[in-house]
Amino acid sequence: MTRSRRRRRRVLWWTLGGVGGLLLAAAVGVVVWSQVGVYRAEPAPLAAVRADPAIAIVDDPAAIVLSPAGAEASGDEATGTGLVFIPGAKVDAWAYAATLSGLVRDADLTVVITRPWLNLAFFDARPLSAFTDLAPDVGTWIVGGHSLGGVRACTLATDADALALFASYCATDLSDSGLPVLSLSGSEDGLSTPEKIDDARDLLPADARVVEIPGAAHASFGAYGPQEGDGTPSVSLEDMTATIAGTVGPFASELD
Repeated sequence: MTRSRRRRRRVLWWTLGGVGGLLLAAAVGVVVWSQVGVYRAEPAPLAAVRADPAIAIVDDPAAIVLSPAGAEASGDEATGTGLVFIPGAKVDAWAYAATLSGLVRDADLTVVITRPWLNLAFFDARPLSAFTDLAPDVGTWIVGGHSLGGVRACTLATDADALALFASYCATDLSDSGLPVLSLSGSEDGLSTPEKIDDARDLLPADARVVEIPGAAHASFGAYGPQEGDGTPSVSLEDMTATIAGTVGPFASELD
């Protein structure tokens, strides 16, 4: 082997090693970033959900399942309606238990709150069935999510019976899907702003229901405290929980 050829080979290996090192550093950086600054559930609202006798909780490694307590198994026929809910980026799944509890207690829905890989929905490649299988007695499924979780829900929507967006919008064109769609947003949202929601409206079916909740900010859709870059909410957690139940509940009942 000539000297020049050996030199070229060394340069090639150094280049490949450098690129590999950069990719490894980037991957480690993403993992570290995804675990730092995670928005956790506020203790008091979560404790209230855990103590609610009307809600049965199953804490599975893949998701948290909230279902009406005392519901009878339906045997071989799956009935009822459920919501697979995908959290926003770096928001703990438990942080949504309080705001979604009214759907279970008052609207008799089963709610499956997923636990995305690395706390980021885009890295979670599991199919919808990985979560619907946790509640086999449910026959009709809505897929939805908050913020980035809603963007991910849009990519799974054609495997569900309906889509529900919570302070989110699609990057996937579902305008010709024929799916029933409900989009909830907040007038004070500083992240998924009313303008961003409106700009992505054409990606939803023409008959999609778009509901703007007065006084709601981005973090109002969970119970995890203020979020950087968000607006200032004027709606209480109790009112937000009731509003979600009062809008998603009737939407779900029309699917049966």
